[in-house]
Amino acid sequence: MTLLMELLASGWASLEYYILEHTLTCLVPAFFLAGAMVTFTNRDAILDLLGEQANIFKSFTLATAASFLVAACSCTVIPVAAGLYFAGAGVGVAFIILWVAPAANVLALVYTGTILGAEMVTVRIISALLVAFVVGLVMRAVFGHEHWKEDAAVAQPGHPQDGKSPVEQSPPSRSPIIGRIELGLIALVLLSLLAPNYLVQEGPYLMKVLVWGSVTIIAAVYAIMMIDKSRLLHWVRETWWFVKIIFPLLLGGVFLVGIIQAILPEQWVQDWLGSNTMLASLLATLIGAVSYFATMTEAPFVDALMGMGMGNGPALTLLLVGPGISLPNWLAIARIFGIKKAMVYIPTIIILGTLVGWFFGNFIL
Repeated sequence: MTLLMELLASGWASLEYYILEHTLTCLVPAFFLAGAMVTFTNRDAILDLLGEQANIFKSFTLATAASFLVAACSCTVIPVAAGLYFAGAGVGVAFIILWVAPAANVLALVYTGTILGAEMVTVRIISALLVAFVVGLVMRAVFGHEHWKEDAAVAQPGHPQDGKSPVEQSPPSRSPIIGRIELGLIALVLLSLLAPNYLVQEGPYLMKVLVWGSVTIIAAVYAIMMIDKSRLLHWVRETWWFVKIIFPLLLGGVFLVGIIQAILPEQWVQDWLGSNTMLASLLATLIGAVSYFATMTEAPFVDALMGMGMGNGPALTLLLVGPGISLPNWLAIARIFGIKKAMVYIPTIIILGTLVGWFFGNFIL
């Protein structure tokens, strides 16, 4: 009974931390951003630039480059990627964003370089890019034709199968992806997501809340003054759809992560992650795959484990996979994109993370 209470307490502590530290300044703007992308973007234009029929090198490169600028954790990035996907982006593009934004955003890279040095951050960038393009190719090869057929069909109002968001059909004209007024609103919402992490890297969490609140008020005033009321209501409905689909799963997943972290013995980590073998990289990948790391928190955690003797290869793997995916991330991806996509994406990341850690640990680092 005592052990059970300790595990439940650990799960609750993990959940409490997540709600207090990440919901307001991370998930709330991410959900509004996802709803805005579905509501205000031109689906036809997105299909031309990022859809399944777009140039694969151009679309993958654009998705990767943009993702480096989004300081998001494995959970926060899901509504962002899902919003773009339901607005018409290809499945490969969506999953590149799901991977790169948490695994290698600029903020996390700068912090990694400060703590672990230039060599490790350089290898992290190269590894994240390699994994991103392979993930994009795999997801496109397996599901690209399926998504192309969905795009070819006229989307009807309502919620299609596999948890897909309702998407209103865009006008057939080849207008820009988004109008200037709507772009201004999305930029403000994006700023409310990024500014707390970029501007407040140290100090009390209240400072992040103040930064988020200030930008959010500006965005709200702008929206009320510049956007038609009916479109605002549509934006709210789209946002709520993402919230009710994703948020409960994230909370349940975070609670389970707290229990798993309490069960995992510290001595076991030291004994099994101390080399650059394939097994050590695989174990580091599996630990990272189920654990939740907020963006930037992976660097000090890995630094502490390296101080206890963890090998460079497993360290790199944990730097990538730790923030890149998590148990809450698994559940939300399965719900929002479908179980089949999750069953391809997660094993692909685990395999690639293992190989990257083994290779760079033995031949580069």
